[in-house]
Amino acid sequence: MKLETLMPLGKVDPGLRSPDRPLDLATIAGTTQLLESIGYSGLITEETKDDPFVVMALAAAATSTLRLGTGVAIAPPRSPTLMAQSAWTIQKMSGGRFTLGLGTQVRGHITRRYGMDWHAPGPWMRDYVGAVRAVWDCWQNGTKLEFESEHFTLNLMVPLFDAGPIDHPDIPIHLAAVKPVMSRVAGEVADGLRPHPVCTPSYITEVMLPAVREGAAKVGRSLDHFDVCMKPLVASARTTAELAPKVEDARARIAFYASTPAYADAFAHLGLQDLTAEAKHLSKAQDWDALPALVSDDVLHQFAVIGTYDSIGQQMIDRWGDIVTHAEFSIAVNNDQDRDDLQRIAMDIQSTGEDNARQNIVG
Repeated sequence: MKLETLMPLGKVDPGLRSPDRPLDLATIAGTTQLLESIGYSGLITEETKDDPFVVMALAAAATSTLRLGTGVAIAPPRSPTLMAQSAWTIQKMSGGRFTLGLGTQVRGHITRRYGMDWHAPGPWMRDYVGAVRAVWDCWQNGTKLEFESEHFTLNLMVPLFDAGPIDHPDIPIHLAAVKPVMSRVAGEVADGLRPHPVCTPSYITEVMLPAVREGAAKVGRSLDHFDVCMKPLVASARTTAELAPKVEDARARIAFYASTPAYADAFAHLGLQDLTAEAKHLSKAQDWDALPALVSDDVLHQFAVIGTYDSIGQQMIDRWGDIVTHAEFSIAVNNDQDRDDLQRIAMDIQSTGEDNARQNIVG
C-alpha cells in the first residue's frame, strides 16, 4: 500500500469549523522535501481553501521523485481545455509525476457557490474526461481537435494556444466517487478511483468495485493497473490524552458528512438511515454544534481509524491493506521525534505489497 498525504501534515479538518492549522503556502517546499526524504510515495491536494494547481506547482518545483496529484480538483467550474492546460503544465514541471484527480461536487455547491449549471454527474464526467484527453492528444500528436458529445464541442486549436508535446504525455486520471454511477464511469474512462472518506471497506468492496468492473467490462478495459486511492478518516497522536481532541474532530467530520444527502448511500449501507435523516435536519437548521453528538462511538469506529502512533500503522494495514492501492495518512512534524515516528509509520505501511488489493480490484 502506497502512502500519500495532504498538507499540513496531520491535518484533520472537522468540517464544522475552521481547522486549527490552515495550510501555510510558504511551508510547501520544506514539507514536500521532508516527505521525499522519508520515503513517502505521494502528495495530494484537495480543492477546499487553496487553488490545488498552485500548490502542485510549488511542490513540483521543490521535489524530484514525490508523486503529485489533485485529490481532487473540481471539474464543473473549469472548461475541459482549461483543466487540460493546468494538468499539462504541472506534468511538465514535475517531469511526469502528476495524476489528475477530478470530482464533481454536489448540486448546491455547483449552483450556489460556483454559480454554474448542474448536470447529471456521471454522463457529464464521462464526456469531460473524453474532452480533456482529446485536447492532450491534439497537443501531443498534432491530431485535429474534433471532440463532440452531449455536453462539449471542441474543434478549435490555433498555434498560439497549442501547448505542444511534452516528455510524459500519459497523465493518469482518477475520479472521485461515492455512488455506483460514478464508479462505473471510472471503470470506463479513468485510471483510478478516489472513494470519498465516508466510504467504508465493505462499501468499496460490495458496492463501488462491482460498478468499476461493470464499467470496465462495458468497454473491454483491463483493471490490472487500476488504482483505488483512499483518504480515510484517521485520528492519531502520541498519547491517549493527545488523541482525545483528534477523535472529536473525526466525530465532527463524520457528522458533517452524514448531513450531506450525496453521501447517504454509504451510511445506508451500514443501516444508518436514521442518523443521516437527523443530521440533515440539524444541518438545515444550521445547528452545527449539535451534529457531533449524533455519532456514537460504534459509528465513529466504523468510519475512522483511531490509535496512538505505536499502533496506527498496523491498524491502517489491517483495515485498508487488502482494499486500496494508496492511502492518505500523516502526523504533524514539529521536532525530530515526530519525524522519526512518521518515517517509521510510513515504512511500516508501505512495506505491505499491493497484490491483495489489486486482486480485490480485478475481482
